[in-house]
Amino acid sequence: MPKNLDLKSLMKEAEKMQKQMAEQQAKLDDIIVEGSSGGGMVTVTATAGQKIKSIRLEKEVVNPDDIGMLEDLILSAVNNALHKAEEAASAEMNKITAGLMPGLKIK
Repeated sequence: MPKNLDLKSLMKEAEKMQKQMAEQQAKLDDIIVEGSSGGGMVTVTATAGQKIKSIRLEKEVVNPDDIGMLEDLILSAVNNALHKAEEAASAEMNKITAGLMPGLKIK
């Protein structure tokens, strides 16, 4: 019988963690991160839910004769912001799993 109690307890904990993770996932759009490139010439704001909120360009970076450089800077800033968003989301989700399953890290 003790095995059943352990399994029942484990199932309850798993359900609790699943609910907490769903709640935390919904909150990820409230966590804002920024990525940048070109020494801050291009800045991208995103959520931890990986949604781009804005792109800001400094006037000096806009050169009609070098669109390729601007495209590269934007791409780099977007990737930087999304990387930070992923890290923020992972940190939030790990807060939930830390108490229930020590050593488990979500990437």
